[in-house]
Amino acid sequence: MRQSRIHQTESRSALARFAAKANPAVWPIFIFLALFIIFPFIKLFYDAFTTRQGAFTLQHFVDFFRDPYYMKSLRNSLTLGVATVATTSVIGFIVAYVLVRYEFPGRRLFSYLTVVPIVMPPLVGVMGFIFILGRAGTLNVILMDYLGLMRPINFIYGWHGLLLVETLHLFPLISLNVVDALGKIDASLEEAAESVGSVGLRKTLDVTIPLTTPGFVTGALLVFIWAFADFATPLVVGLQDFLASQAYLNIVQFIDKRLFQMGISIGVVMILLSVVFLFVAKKYVSLRDYSSLSYRPVERRILRGLARFAVPAFLTILTVLAFIPYLGVTLAAFGRAWSLTPFPTSYTLHHFNRVIVETPKYIVNTFLYCGLAVILCIVVGVPVAWILARTKMRTRGFLDSLITLVLALPGTALGIAYIRAFNVPLPGVGIALTGLWIIIPLVLAVRRLPYTVRSTYGSLLVIHRSLEEAAASVGASGARTFLDITLPLIWKGVLAGALFSFMTSIQESAATILLAIPGWETMTVGIFAFYTSGSINDAAALGVILIAVGSLTLLVINRLAGARAGGFFG
Repeated sequence: MRQSRIHQTESRSALARFAAKANPAVWPIFIFLALFIIFPFIKLFYDAFTTRQGAFTLQHFVDFFRDPYYMKSLRNSLTLGVATVATTSVIGFIVAYVLVRYEFPGRRLFSYLTVVPIVMPPLVGVMGFIFILGRAGTLNVILMDYLGLMRPINFIYGWHGLLLVETLHLFPLISLNVVDALGKIDASLEEAAESVGSVGLRKTLDVTIPLTTPGFVTGALLVFIWAFADFATPLVVGLQDFLASQAYLNIVQFIDKRLFQMGISIGVVMILLSVVFLFVAKKYVSLRDYSSLSYRPVERRILRGLARFAVPAFLTILTVLAFIPYLGVTLAAFGRAWSLTPFPTSYTLHHFNRVIVETPKYIVNTFLYCGLAVILCIVVGVPVAWILARTKMRTRGFLDSLITLVLALPGTALGIAYIRAFNVPLPGVGIALTGLWIIIPLVLAVRRLPYTVRSTYGSLLVIHRSLEEAAASVGASGARTFLDITLPLIWKGVLAGALFSFMTSIQESAATILLAIPGWETMTVGIFAFYTSGSINDAAALGVILIAVGSLTLLVINRLAGARAGGFFG
């Protein structure tokens, strides 16, 4: 026994020594995080709180809070965030609950289809809705031609259309997080509630929903930040008085310096609000203990009676609504001469020929940038996850907070921060980083780094340290132990996180549109440029390609997750 304890102590000491020796090896990681996360925001805050002469001032924020139009924009952005959280919470929780707790025909198919909306960028989604539900869209043409309607119905332009687009795009963020929490609820807790008379809806409200709070709050925060920071969708549906939209419009104009400074101030306001929301969310979750000593999964029940038809009907209607933009974008991408008719009168591959053969830069650039971003996510994210899970470094808490903060930061604010931080010529190069295409994969890597870190960290937590200690006890170095023992056990988690980083990178529009360099644009930038210039069919063709790549990536992630945990919904 004593020899065994001595052996374990020596093994742990070997790991501790490796951790200590590894500190210099992880310095490049800290330099990367300091240079591309901390420095841009320090520079942004410096510009927001100083005059052109470098003196401290609060005047920029006084101007912001005294301007009625910006106050209205702030209220509208907050209202949109709250309203989107409310609608996605109702839909997302119902979807997660029925897919996790009940068995019915088509459950596995619905489990995939209800996640697919997340692969469509909001910009592409709103385009698809306009093709079908716009004033000259398919539905209005049918109503006017066949039902005698005299004037088109406004389905999409305005607040109601904006909320519809955001809801149908973002509800999977709630369902994905709630399903994880639902799967961890011990069946004995609900059985105990039933034994004291709490059944049905009462049991769900008193026991089930409160136990999903951590997952729900995470999903709600992501939904709020996503809707709060989306600047393109409000502009497309004819709304400009939103904070993110004003930040974008003020930054991309280079004539009025006061408006440009206001764009910087709006970026800081968005960051500060995101930090406050993140702090409140973490504080609320930490008020209670949601863990249990034992775990026995809740068995799925067979749907009976009216619910047997109502649940598939609800999921079918939801899926049809969520796939309306897919139909619209696909018809527009293949259609020719589509005007004042329900559907295109003829079909062609010309638009795909244009974006694939004639101007392939959007697709090539997207794969190049997102591929490099994923490599950066792995190179930086895996060591960060290893530090969080395997070391006692004093910077662990700071690293954890920094990665979480990046997840909550608006892309618009990050793009503005990069413009301010990297607009000076690099030593020896003579060109600012904002003038080089490499800034795009850098900002994509930073934006999507948390996904790779969290996925790798989760895989490391389920690998018992005794396996690594056994390798260390026979003389294996720390690096050799990681390559021979740890990496083969966590590679699926690393790959799943990297693929999710890739899938969300190809959708990124907020930061990439702000940092776009002529000749080096991504697909989302190309879609925005084609749409605003009137080439909607070319924009739709790029959207179809983007959706196909995203759906394929999602399928691979689902297979990888399925190998470990039964897919998204088991």
